[in-house]
Amino acid sequence: MSSSTPEATRSGENKLGLVKGQVVQEIGWDDDVDEDVRIMVEDAIDGELFEEVMEAADVVLMWWRDSDGDLADGLVDSLTDLAEDGYVWLFTPKVGREGFVDPADINEAAVSAGLSVTIQATVSADWAANKLVRPKSSRR
Repeated sequence: MSSSTPEATRSGENKLGLVKGQVVQEIGWDDDVDEDVRIMVEDAIDGELFEEVMEAADVVLMWWRDSDGDLADGLVDSLTDLAEDGYVWLFTPKVGREGFVDPADINEAAVSAGLSVTIQATVSADWAANKLVRPKSSRR
């Protein structure tokens, strides 16, 4: 069970729109990630996060810091195991935190990777979230 209050957990789950049974691939985990967010996600999907998936992922949860390299390349890599109708939740450190990624850089990288930023959410004190999707007109 999460150490977060039940209200906070429900609020976070609603912001992320996760549902029971979804396959969520986690990329970029390190010891600086917010464990309460990870637990909230696992509670929402009633399952575990996977580093490698055996089937197409419904969602990619991607932790990214400015020092992790080229975000556009990272986003393209995140699409490898993502289902055609899947989406990416990109978690970046908030303004003023070590590893902060400028929102303009996120938008530029998303476009370069063939994605669009659709929703921004606050999920913890240290991490911001951006939902990235393939444009509906995109066909692969």
